Amino acid sequence: MLSIEEVPSQNKQTPSPDFPSLLFDIDIFLKELTTRPGVYRMIDANEIVIYVGKAKNLKNRVSSYFRKSGQTPKTIVMVSQIAKVEIVITHTESEALLLENNLIKTLKPRYNILLRDDKSYPYIFLSDKDTFPRLAFHRGARNKKGRYFGPYPNGHSVKSSLNLLQKLFPVRQCEDSFYKNRSRACLQHQIKRCKAPCVALVSEEEYEEDVRHTVLFLEGKSNQVIDELIKGMEKAAQNLEYEKAALHRDQIAGLRRLQEKQYVSNEKGDLDVIAIEYQQGVACIQLFFIRDGLNLGNKSFFPKNAQHQSISELLSAFIAQFYIVSSKSDRLIPNIILVSHPFDDQKILEEILQTQSGHKVEIKDKVRSERARWLHMAQTNAQTALMSRLSNRASVIKRFEDLQDALKMDRMPERLECFDISHSSGEATVASCVVFDQLGPLKSDYRRFNIDNVTPGDDYAAMLQALTRRYRRFSQVNNQESQDNKIIEGKLPDLLVIDGGKGQVKQAREVMQTLQITSVQIIGITKGEGRKAELDTLLLSETNEKVILPSNSKAMHLIQHIRDEAHRFAITGHKNRRAKARKTSQLEKISGLGPKRRQQLLKQFGGLQEVARAGVEDLAKINGISKLLAQKIYDHFHS
Repeated sequence: MLSIEEVPSQNKQTPSPDFPSLLFDIDIFLKELTTRPGVYRMIDANEIVIYVGKAKNLKNRVSSYFRKSGQTPKTIVMVSQIAKVEIVITHTESEALLLENNLIKTLKPRYNILLRDDKSYPYIFLSDKDTFPRLAFHRGARNKKGRYFGPYPNGHSVKSSLNLLQKLFPVRQCEDSFYKNRSRACLQHQIKRCKAPCVALVSEEEYEEDVRHTVLFLEGKSNQVIDELIKGMEKAAQNLEYEKAALHRDQIAGLRRLQEKQYVSNEKGDLDVIAIEYQQGVACIQLFFIRDGLNLGNKSFFPKNAQHQSISELLSAFIAQFYIVSSKSDRLIPNIILVSHPFDDQKILEEILQTQSGHKVEIKDKVRSERARWLHMAQTNAQTALMSRLSNRASVIKRFEDLQDALKMDRMPERLECFDISHSSGEATVASCVVFDQLGPLKSDYRRFNIDNVTPGDDYAAMLQALTRRYRRFSQVNNQESQDNKIIEGKLPDLLVIDGGKGQVKQAREVMQTLQITSVQIIGITKGEGRKAELDTLLLSETNEKVILPSNSKAMHLIQHIRDEAHRFAITGHKNRRAKARKTSQLEKISGLGPKRRQQLLKQFGGLQEVARAGVEDLAKINGISKLLAQKIYDHFHS
């Protein structure tokens, strides 16, 4: 439990002469600032927290931002936007680090290093309550009774492992509801991926042996499994059970091939390996999950706002944000964390992670032998992933440059937004908005709009509604300030791409004119004859001029990429909405009609179709249905 003391900032209306943006005298503020540990929040003129930091000595740390020389470009820009500073005093530096981590995750300040990784990690789950245990994919809280193996870096790694285990040791992976209602063996038994315990085609002892081998394999004890299988093969051959001996032979061969693919060491415990590579303002952090010497896979992270940060700051921020999580999290903290570089908060983080996990945690940067090989492998992967990222970014920027030339724009666009409409004969219409910047798709800014109150199938009206809902908050002439002089949250695109022809582009132009937004250039893109990509046509909104770019044009590839992404995003939203609508009864939309009355109506009339055909008098005869409610039900089906 944190013990903290919040200290309000000085907030005089006379700004600092050296830093005009500040709403208080910085010299007086720093003079009175405590030297105790704590957390500071930098806040701009709109009351938005733009940076959160922790300090062992608040006075020394906060003062460092306001020196007149030796500052990084990022610090100079940030300080120019600070209006005030708020302080929270803590008892220890550890408490400050915990509070800083919580505030960063909650507030997501503009200038902090941000790790976009709030999802849970998958595990392999082995139930232990059944006579014939089940092996399954699991993601989320680990509250079921059984054993969990992992975490794995992604779902693909788990599914690959489960597929492999089915071939080596055919432990059932079917749902319990499916397993308990079988009268004959399923297809998995026919292809020798399961021994059909559901219909008693395998003994408990034989099945238990497969389960035991599975556990040993998942614990990284493949050599022990191979030794046992060799003995079983020899015994079966001596007993002239050649089919069983051949099965063991195939299992041994499969395990041997797997050992060749995986980097197995003599590690007995759990450890994570973290390596960092930094170039051109971009950082790549590579994380490997090692469990009992078995490499479960790796994951690449690219923290936001990494430019002008030191390796030490990046590693500290990553480890804090990745491992310090809520008590409900399923994220496992290993015994050992290997890091490619030393960093400042190493000992403090060890203490916090040890308290959180309940076991000893060591963060090591100087290792030898097997562990040094792990770190080298992680470093190599980090370098490769970063080179790929930088190469991709350079390619994207070249596309933006070509787009500027192709559309004769005054400057290179920084932000593109594209809209598309999806429906099935007017049913469950959804509009999508996808956003690209100079790093590629910006998925955090994607939006979907459920379109209602338009004529089914009217794409023009649907486009008009979606665009209005998206851009109405930018309705001021200057596109930047609202009536109370506060900056509107969000950004306007430099280029608005509409998936459609003249009609859809006209709707976009009308919306922008109505909202008095003049800084956004609008183009449409239509499919070519035979839906051939090389014949796609661009339509310029201002002149209604059609433009056909060469098939090898990088600008055209960029427009097609964002168009296809908008199309995919819209279709996914439409399918989800349609599926939800088809699972929902029309009776659920009638207010005042609860589950019991709905059930009674369906029983009395024999189905929804008959309820829809019934008159008000017939409906009112049902016990619990008043004349007023009967009228409401009738109106719902006949309006």
